[in-house]
Amino acid sequence: MNPFAQFADHVRAAITALAAESAVVTPDLSRVTVEPPREEQHGDLAVNAAMVLAKDFRSKPRDLAEKIAKKLGDIPQVRKVEIAGPGFINVTLDPAFWLEVLRGVVDTGTDFGRAGIGKAERVNVEYVSANPTGPMHVGHGRGAVFGDALANLLAFAGFKVTREYYVNDAGAQVDVLARSAYLRYREALGESIGAIPEGLYPGDYLVPVGKALAEQHGKKLLGRPETEWLPIVREAAIAAMMDMIRADLAALAIRHDVFFAERSLSAGGADRVAEAIAALKRAGHLYEGRLSPPKGAPVEDWEDREQTLFRATEFGDDVDRPLMKSDGSYTYFAADIAYHRDKIERGFTSLIDVWGADHGGYVKRLQAAVAALGGGKVTLDVKLCQIVRLLRAGEPVKMSKRAGDFVTLREVVDEVGRDPVRFMMLFRKNDAMLDFDLAKVIEQSRENPVFYVQYAHARAKSVLRNLAEAMPELDLKPANLRQAPLNALTDEGELRLVKRIAQWPRLVEAAATAHEPHRIAFFLHDLASEFHAHWNRGNDLPHLRFIIRDDPALATARAALVYGLATVLASGLAILGVGAPEEMR
Repeated sequence: MNPFAQFADHVRAAITALAAESAVVTPDLSRVTVEPPREEQHGDLAVNAAMVLAKDFRSKPRDLAEKIAKKLGDIPQVRKVEIAGPGFINVTLDPAFWLEVLRGVVDTGTDFGRAGIGKAERVNVEYVSANPTGPMHVGHGRGAVFGDALANLLAFAGFKVTREYYVNDAGAQVDVLARSAYLRYREALGESIGAIPEGLYPGDYLVPVGKALAEQHGKKLLGRPETEWLPIVREAAIAAMMDMIRADLAALAIRHDVFFAERSLSAGGADRVAEAIAALKRAGHLYEGRLSPPKGAPVEDWEDREQTLFRATEFGDDVDRPLMKSDGSYTYFAADIAYHRDKIERGFTSLIDVWGADHGGYVKRLQAAVAALGGGKVTLDVKLCQIVRLLRAGEPVKMSKRAGDFVTLREVVDEVGRDPVRFMMLFRKNDAMLDFDLAKVIEQSRENPVFYVQYAHARAKSVLRNLAEAMPELDLKPANLRQAPLNALTDEGELRLVKRIAQWPRLVEAAATAHEPHRIAFFLHDLASEFHAHWNRGNDLPHLRFIIRDDPALATARAALVYGLATVLASGLAILGVGAPEEMR
């Protein structure tokens, strides 16, 4: 039940009726919005209809607003309609309307807010996709948490979601990994390797890989040419790195449905990249030509020669893009085209890629490729996650010996726990830089957002436990709370809480549509703040407390309110992948 969508139907019906009365063609109603006003004193709902439809009605916005307001005033749940400024419509609803929304929360439980806007559309969310060359760092963790929460959100909104990890196991970096592991293999056999040479991975995480190779192969790989030992060591090293990455992800309760290996594009003698290039050629999206030299510094994919180019500019990119290098090998872009073509062939109509901010320059070309491959019927949304600055009490954290040149994600999770990492990674928009302070995220204070929200849930559960103990005659099961006399909730603070809870379905739909799970974290913090503020009022005003021994009807109504609040907090925390504790220690 989305009360804002419900009322939007009333607004659209009023406009349709006005159009018929005025002999006007019914306008495009998708521009009409019904949302909470910015200021509480402006009522419960803000309607923009008169502002966006005035031209369609050949009317001044305020004149049209007066006509719409008159029709809205006839709706039984409407208490007051006001016109503000040039034509904004502010609507105040009868409190009974909001109380029935609360009853719906109690009735549906954690399914309250679950939306159907996805209509089971198949969505592929690819996230993390860290190169399998070492442990994940905190920046990888931000993309991992973002992608996982976004997948949860989309599933809650009715989409059919596949969570995918793209294993970059075919590039030059995995050869560097293999050479680094081979060095540790020699070390495991007793050779003194000295300082790790420049260009190889220096972290201690490859020591166990070297020992495992020594145990399995003994000295058989020594003295053999690189062309012989490199594939063996590379396969073992990649497998070990992926095991480590999966374990790191599991520590954050992050899972994937699919691990897609880049090497599979050429497995079994197939050449999926060539097939993708051929598909683009058949569709007329390729040509042979020369690229103009880039302005400013040279770029990797420019060569002054005749070559096969993708008409990326026809789909919004800045320049056309080469698909083959001068040595006959494919560009990275060509492999990515083949991979995304595979997603499309698997039946996905909506693709979401979660990348680090350093890949921002790559977005347009891949969106152009997807537009060409999907014939305009497939969308690609790329979400960029900015860097994370790791601090401890305001000071930068030193690098990790285990990784060699960065702090690993697992070290952070082991120190502060899963919930603080997940919540704080989402308590800022993904494209904004994030300061993650290891000391602050475990503080038990209102300055720590994750504690503040979890404490609100634990406090709500404590209220229900204490109420059951103090008034054992009350039946506080949800089945009975559905029948609670909610009209007993007349205090302004109580109604404010109810109205905030009622915003949850609208918030879910908006966050899912925008692919912005941080909105969930913000909403939960606002809801928690509202609850804590109301709790504090009860400390000063005894008649606002939840346990009212001489008024069981009021106590039951307040129990329903607290139950509804806890339900929404739990649902939101579940989307974020954060626990909803029953008590805080």
